[in-house]
Amino acid sequence: MKIEAMKPYLTERDGILSLQFDEWSIQSEMSIDDTDELVIPYTRVIMSFLLLAPSPRHVAMIGLGGGSLTKYCYRHLPDAEITAVEINPAVIALRNEFAIPADDARFRVVLGDGAAWVADSASQSDVQADVLIVDGFDADGLPAQLSSQRFYDDCYSALADNGIMVANMWKGYPHYDEYLARISNSFAGNSVIVDVQDGFNHIVLAVKNTAFPPAASTIRHHANLLCQSHPLNFKALENMLVRALPVSPD
Repeated sequence: MKIEAMKPYLTERDGILSLQFDEWSIQSEMSIDDTDELVIPYTRVIMSFLLLAPSPRHVAMIGLGGGSLTKYCYRHLPDAEITAVEINPAVIALRNEFAIPADDARFRVVLGDGAAWVADSASQSDVQADVLIVDGFDADGLPAQLSSQRFYDDCYSALADNGIMVANMWKGYPHYDEYLARISNSFAGNSVIVDVQDGFNHIVLAVKNTAFPPAASTIRHHANLLCQSHPLNFKALENMLVRALPVSPD
């Protein structure tokens, strides 16, 4: 990845601060009036992993961007440790503009290659994550090192038992079907694809060493509980997830 060619910049319009690498694509957005709001639809759908694992102990993220997901998890999952890995120092340098909290006992931003970090985690049982969110993009899209068979194999190994990998995918990738096949291969077919319905994104949830698909009744129960403590509409996310499951047992 050519980091020197990836100089992020900020734009502001109608109360929304955006992080961009070029004029055609937006990497992250933040409401200036509500800095913890998940503005972009796909980020809200990513949080549907809580319908499968409502109380993760460690959430790791590949790709910081404007920190939308890190901030949401930091605020609404107070018992979780949160690690965000970002390869571009120029992105990390903008963390204050996006109101990303300072590192503390349960939150840290790591400068490094996400693929290398996952590979290291795969060999260290003491740093395994319950949830691994893969949302790392550069100016050219999804980097090769974050979409290889080796990477998805490492994601599987880096997760704790019953862990979940959450991957943001653009529908228009030339190798989209190949990426999905790699994820399915790494996770023995235990995955579901949720359409964000924004015309651009799919969110893939892949689970490790757990019964799949989950019972629809379990998802509904988790949604009811999450609606009591989160600002997101988990009932809508529940409907999206249940419809996307290959089989939805009650």
